[in-house]
Amino acid sequence: MSATIEGRARELLSQPNFAHVSTLRADGSPHSTLTWVDVEDGTIMLNSAEGRAWPANAARDGRISLLVPSSENPYEYVSIRGHVTEITADGADDHADALATKYLGVDEYPFRQPGEVRLIVRVEPDHVFHMAPG
Repeated sequence: MSATIEGRARELLSQPNFAHVSTLRADGSPHSTLTWVDVEDGTIMLNSAEGRAWPANAARDGRISLLVPSSENPYEYVSIRGHVTEITADGADDHADALATKYLGVDEYPFRQPGEVRLIVRVEPDHVFHMAPG
C-alpha cells in the first residue's frame, strides 16, 4: 500500500537534506549509506552509480528505508519505508546534475568518474513518518 508524502515531510525531501538509505545485503544484514534525495510526484528519487553496493542490494531485494533529518534541526526528520519501483540509467546524468545544483549550487555533478554509469532509483513509499520536536 502506497503512502503519501506531504506537508513538512515533503519539504524535508525537497530541501538539501541528506538521506540515510538502508538496504538488505544478500545475507540479510543491513547496509546503510548517505546520499542525496529528491521527491517527484510522490516518488522518492535517489541517484547512484552502477557497481555500488546499495543499488545492487535494492535491485535484488526492493525493500528500502530512508531517514532524512533536517540539516537545521537533526531532531526533526522524516522516516520512510518503501520499495524500489525502478532502477534506470535513463535521465540519470541529468538527475545527478539537478541534485548537484540542489546540494552544491553547481550546474554539473562534479564527482562523475570516467566510464561511470549513473542510475536513478525510484522508491514508492509504503510508510511515512514525520517527527518534529516540541
